[in-house]
Amino acid sequence: MSHSAPVQPPDLARAVRARNAVATVFALNGLAVASWMGRIPEVRDLLGLTPSEIGRVLLALALGSIVALPTSGLVVGKIGAARTVAGGSVLVAVGLVLAGLGSDTLSAVTLVALGLVFVGYGSGSWDVAMNVEGAAVERLLGRTIMPRFHAAFSFGTVAGASLGAGASAAEIPVVVHLGAVSIVAVLVTVMATRSFLPRTIEVDDDGEPVQHISVLTAWREPRTLVIGLMVMCAALIEGIANDWLALGLVDGYEVSNAVGTMGFAVFLAAMTVGRTAGTQLVDRFGRLPVLRTSAVLAVAGVLLVVFGGSLPVALIGTVVWGFGAALGFPLGMSAASDDPRRAAARVSVVASIGYTAFLAGPPILGYVGDHEGVLHALLAVAVAATVMGLVSPAAREQKPAEAGVS
Repeated sequence: MSHSAPVQPPDLARAVRARNAVATVFALNGLAVASWMGRIPEVRDLLGLTPSEIGRVLLALALGSIVALPTSGLVVGKIGAARTVAGGSVLVAVGLVLAGLGSDTLSAVTLVALGLVFVGYGSGSWDVAMNVEGAAVERLLGRTIMPRFHAAFSFGTVAGASLGAGASAAEIPVVVHLGAVSIVAVLVTVMATRSFLPRTIEVDDDGEPVQHISVLTAWREPRTLVIGLMVMCAALIEGIANDWLALGLVDGYEVSNAVGTMGFAVFLAAMTVGRTAGTQLVDRFGRLPVLRTSAVLAVAGVLLVVFGGSLPVALIGTVVWGFGAALGFPLGMSAASDDPRRAAARVSVVASIGYTAFLAGPPILGYVGDHEGVLHALLAVAVAATVMGLVSPAAREQKPAEAGVS
C-alpha cells in the first residue's frame, strides 16, 4: 500500500496511542463474538435444535451484519470511527444478553435470534469502523500493521472460546457468562476509542486532506469486487470454523461439548499465530504467494479434520486449517486500503461482500449437516479455499500510481 512519510513527535506518540487503541478494540470484538460461538453446542442442546434449525438461528447473526455493512462506510463518514465502534459495542452487549436470556433462562428461540441480530449489526458496524481506523493508523505510521490488528482480533477470539469452554465445563449459565463479557466489552471499548485519531489528521501521501470517494463509486470498481469475492471465501474458511467446527467435532468424534469448544480454541490459536507471523511473510514473499499458500493449507486442514479418523489427527487438521484461515481476510482489507483516498469506501464494499459468507454459510451448512452430518458439511471449506486461491491475484500489491486504478 502507499504509505505516508514517517510521523514525528508529538504525532508519533498520538499514532502509537491510536495503534494500541485499535488493537484493543479488535481484540474485544473477537472476544465478544467468540464468547457466543463458544457456547453454540450448549445452546443447541438447551433448545433441542437440529443442525438445520441451529443454522437458521445463526442466520440471524448474519442478517444483522448484512444490514449493517453496506451503510457502515456512510456512518463512519458521518460520525467518525470512534463513535461507530463505541455504538457497535453497546449493540453487541445488548444482543449477547438477549441471546443468553433466550438460551437458558426463557428457552425462547425467537429471543436468541433477536439477540443475534443485535450482535450481528453491532459487530458489523464495529468491524468496518475499526478497519477504517486501522488503515488510517497504518498510513500515519508509514508501515504495514493491518495483520497485527487482525492478530489482536484472533487473540480475542482465543480468549473468548477458551472462556466459553471453561464456562461450559464449569456449568456456568450462558446468560451469566455472556452478561459478564458484555460489561467488559462495552466499558473497555468506550475507553479505548478515546485514543482514536482525530478525524482532522487523516491525510493523503502529499499531506493534503483525504478526498474520500463515495461507496457507490467503489461498488463499480472491478478490482474491488474481486477482492470482495476473495474476502468472502476467506470469511467462509474462517466463519465455518466459528459456527460449525465445535459441533463437527462433537458429533463426528463423539466428544463432550467442552472438548469440542477446546478444538475450536485450538483452531483460533493457530490462526492467531499465523496472523502474528503474517507481516514478516508478506513482507518477504508478497501477498499473492502467501494467499495461494493459505488456500492450500485450508484445503489440507479441513480434509484432515473430516477424514482424519481420530481426534488427535482432527486436531492437527484444525491447526493446519487455522494457518490457512489466518491471512485471507486481513490481506483483503489491506488490498482494499492500497489507496488512502478510497480506503473507507472500498473497505465498506469489501466487508459487505465478504460478510455475505455469514449469510449463506449457516443455512447451507445446516442443510448439508442434516443430510450428511455436520462433520462432512465442513468440506465446504475446501471449495471456498479453492476459489480464494484462484481469484487472489486481484489482491496483488499495487504501486502508488496504480492504487487508484481498478
